[in-house]
Amino acid sequence: MPAKNDPVAIKKYANRRLYNTGTSTYVTLEDLAEMVKRGEEFTVQDAKSGDDITHSVLTQIIFELENRDGQNMLPIPFLRQLIAFYGDQMQMVVPSFLEQSMVAFAKEQERFRQQMKDAVGKSPIGMMPMAAAPLKAMEEQARRNAEMFQNAMRMFTPFPMAGAGGEAAKGEAEPDAPKGDDLSELKEQIAAMQRKLDQMGR
Repeated sequence: MPAKNDPVAIKKYANRRLYNTGTSTYVTLEDLAEMVKRGEEFTVQDAKSGDDITHSVLTQIIFELENRDGQNMLPIPFLRQLIAFYGDQMQMVVPSFLEQSMVAFAKEQERFRQQMKDAVGKSPIGMMPMAAAPLKAMEEQARRNAEMFQNAMRMFTPFPMAGAGGEAAKGEAEPDAPKGDDLSELKEQIAAMQRKLDQMGR
């Protein structure tokens, strides 16, 4: 039996059936989606190999939800851009950016719910400023996220590219500079961006 705060283990069998070891019952992807909404932690394991397949199952849940009528949340431009980042230098930054952005958005959403709860019982006129403030806060957060992401993309543009720009960069480089300098600089820039993202998530 897992400890109280440990994630529940979900086992996926060859016949695609999912078994919740916490409740000793078979569950569906929809059941797992409800567990996520309730904030219940779980991991999904391949019943035969024991491999952690949580990522692929959560991705499958999103796929199922996106294919329901009227439930599309991921706009086509976002999906195109996300696909374009695979295999790109930005791929290592995107996961942290998305995670911090969703944390910040969730905090704004909770603040909005609390303000609406506090507004219960007030006059409609008194509620109007309170309803507008969270929306403005969310718009501001989205603007800051976009700026942060643009800054992250600009961080990678100075790196030497093939062609004339690459030759110029080579000419400006120190003759005896060690090969690890570029990698060290990249790590420092990523760390700087992570600090910025962490500040946004607070």
